Amino acid sequence: MIKKMTKYSIITFQPELMQFLDKLQELGMMDVTRSNRAFDDISKSSFDAARRYKEAIKNLNLFIEKHKDIKAKEVNFEDTESALKTFEQLFSEIPSLNLQKYNLNKETEEALLWGDFSSNDIEKIRKMGLIPHFYQVSEKKYKTSWEEKYPIMKLNTAKGKCCFVIVTPSKEEYSFALQESKFPEKNVNEYVAEVQSINNKIDENIRIIMGLTKYLPDFKKQYSITMEELDKYFAFESSSKKVDNTIGIIEGFAPAESDFLVKEFLDKNDVIYLTEAAKAEDNPPVKLKNNSFAKLFEPIGNLYMLPKYDELDLTPYFAPFYMLFFGLCLGDMGYGLILILISLFVIWKLPKMRGYGKLILMLGIGTVIMPALNGTFFGTKIYDIMLLPDSINNLFFSDIKMFWFAIIFGIFQIIFARLVSAIHAIIKKGWQYGMRDIGWSIILIWISFAYAGSQTGEKMLSPIMNYILGGGGLFLVLFFSKTNGNIFKRFIKGVISLYDITGFFGDILSYIRLFGLGTSGGILGMVVNSVAMQLTGVPYIGWGLCIIMLIIGHTFVLLLCSLGAFVHPMRLTFVEFYKNVGFSGGGKEYKPLKKEKE
Repeated sequence: MIKKMTKYSIITFQPELMQFLDKLQELGMMDVTRSNRAFDDISKSSFDAARRYKEAIKNLNLFIEKHKDIKAKEVNFEDTESALKTFEQLFSEIPSLNLQKYNLNKETEEALLWGDFSSNDIEKIRKMGLIPHFYQVSEKKYKTSWEEKYPIMKLNTAKGKCCFVIVTPSKEEYSFALQESKFPEKNVNEYVAEVQSINNKIDENIRIIMGLTKYLPDFKKQYSITMEELDKYFAFESSSKKVDNTIGIIEGFAPAESDFLVKEFLDKNDVIYLTEAAKAEDNPPVKLKNNSFAKLFEPIGNLYMLPKYDELDLTPYFAPFYMLFFGLCLGDMGYGLILILISLFVIWKLPKMRGYGKLILMLGIGTVIMPALNGTFFGTKIYDIMLLPDSINNLFFSDIKMFWFAIIFGIFQIIFARLVSAIHAIIKKGWQYGMRDIGWSIILIWISFAYAGSQTGEKMLSPIMNYILGGGGLFLVLFFSKTNGNIFKRFIKGVISLYDITGFFGDILSYIRLFGLGTSGGILGMVVNSVAMQLTGVPYIGWGLCIIMLIIGHTFVLLLCSLGAFVHPMRLTFVEFYKNVGFSGGGKEYKPLKKEKE
């Protein structure tokens, strides 16, 4: 459900507004209407500072993970800003230094081909009025006849290449069969020394950055402070200024359950305020309030969007469906048990992720319940590995029964969605606004029974029930698809709305994915078992390989199928279920002006 909000219109003196907002931030209960854009240089500067701290926190965490074995260098700075600037400078230098090292390594490899030489000797040759011409050719293409015609000196032979030089007087005409090669500006030792210097610089940077990790809590704290100040500044700038900017008016929302505390706070401050129950047209923020089970599924619903303030929170309605759909898609009781064990570990060892751990626990329970229908356990059937009485074996669903179960489950969710929509409309607007969805629910039930009867050859409904369900549902759709106007307009609107039945068929067929994913997961598990058992034939180590294959194979199948089991029920929820309930969404999240606790 959505918590009721109270709207506050607060009037205070403009010079005292920022101080009042600071106190309101400490209260941490009121969502003040504010604009999330940079108004001026002040907010832009704060945005930039927040961005810098956020980037530094992210990069420093990644840096720690990558270089955790490097010994840190002791560093101290007067303030957090100096530490941040040093980190930014050193961190940005490392990619540039690595690029320089890469280029120098390439030049070092090229210099190695020419052997050890002295740059001074080359310069002395040039000063003597001689010009050295350098060449590089493969050993196979080198011709000894060149030595008879030219003053050739071989410098080095390496990697199948021959490097040589021909020295000629500067004023003498000269030509040779090969194109001259570029000669290294420095010898190998000089390049190696430069590479070592860069390595030393990189190592020094890394050690200093690792020393800066002690400032990580300060970076996080400064980031929170900057964001809090920015949030307060936006609230300040969003307030209305009246009477030559001497009076400020701000608008905010707080949960109605906190009215006493908020009013007590406002009464203690020198402000004038008005309160009223928030209305949909005020576009108040949305804060959800659900029971302990439905609350676990709120993060899934938030992946789509929040409901509007006057809408129905669908979390408690889709939560049990999502849990069972997930289990049907994963399709293996063994995987459900693994999820339950993982969730218990998360709940026990990772308190900060306890909510997600409980969600995994519910999904694991769903994955034990649904595959129990056909008895799938780690890629095999329970009745194939256990001797069970026929009375129990007959309870397990065949593949075709699982197919129809997925379809029937989908029809049930669509009918349930329509009834939820109808009841909400009746409560909110009046009885006539819910009749159309009730009519569609009746028609779907009637069609389902009629189709089932045609397939089994048995009459599922008596003639009188056929007339009641078919005629009654059609009447409600024809005359209540439009709730106002004369009877002819309502009838025409009803006739047009009958086209929606094609959408129902499309929605129902979407639920086949529940069967398809569950079956494919079972087949993959069966393949893993088959391959693993074949490995038992390997002498001495066969059973060891079998166990390794089972662990690795089923882990891979679990991860692969979990992805599909997470995404496809979400698609059924956000498309089929939300659409049939009539969900529009677009609510904004409740974000009170507050300060982070130390």
